[in-house]
Amino acid sequence: MRLGALTVLAAALLAGCGGDPGHGGTARLWITRDRGAHVLLTATVPAGLTAMQALSRKAKVETRYGGHFVQAIDGLGGSLSNERDWFWFLNGYEGDRSAAEYRLRPGDVEWWDYRSWRGAMSVPVVVGAFPEPFIHGYQGKRRPALVVYADPTKAPAARRLARLVHGSATRRAPEGTGANVLVLRSGRAGLSFRGRVDGNTAGGAVTFVFTGDPVRLPSIARFRYELP
Repeated sequence: MRLGALTVLAAALLAGCGGDPGHGGTARLWITRDRGAHVLLTATVPAGLTAMQALSRKAKVETRYGGHFVQAIDGLGGSLSNERDWFWFLNGYEGDRSAAEYRLRPGDVEWWDYRSWRGAMSVPVVVGAFPEPFIHGYQGKRRPALVVYADPTKAPAARRLARLVHGSATRRAPEGTGANVLVLRSGRAGLSFRGRVDGNTAGGAVTFVFTGDPVRLPSIARFRYELP
């Protein structure tokens, strides 16, 4: 793994409640390829392990640089000539450090994806772990969550989703809240589900936009970077 963009991003100083990951509880481990198109493994792992330790419990891992970076998982290895490598995400955020340096907290989603880096070396946030990062955030620090809807007929769905993400529903998102925002939009038949992260930093505020029937959330984008 080239740690996303082969650069180590500065850790974001976030509002919210953090704390020692401690022991007890579980996290989830996902292994996919091709931007989540193919699911290779899903498993439950103990919280308190490093992300690298958790991965090594469930798969055969080959590492580089003193055990800090993943070269291969179950024989599937990174390749300069093929421009493919392993990338990892934590609750939907691209990892900003080696997986050997991040200790899992209860509820975390550790996601490894093998893909081409051609055209997109760094993908700061992905939507396929939804309702993460709304619930657990990054490093145990979660932001306020808002579900925004303009169409009054979507109000009941917005309130249900707000309960899911431990937030509130509103017709208009206030400025400067630093919240994670889920925007519901009406549109033609079909779905569009996209994410962005403010400041391109792990743990930064995200805005997800969902177009279509809100009843189909949260499962519609499972394991995927974005839809369509």
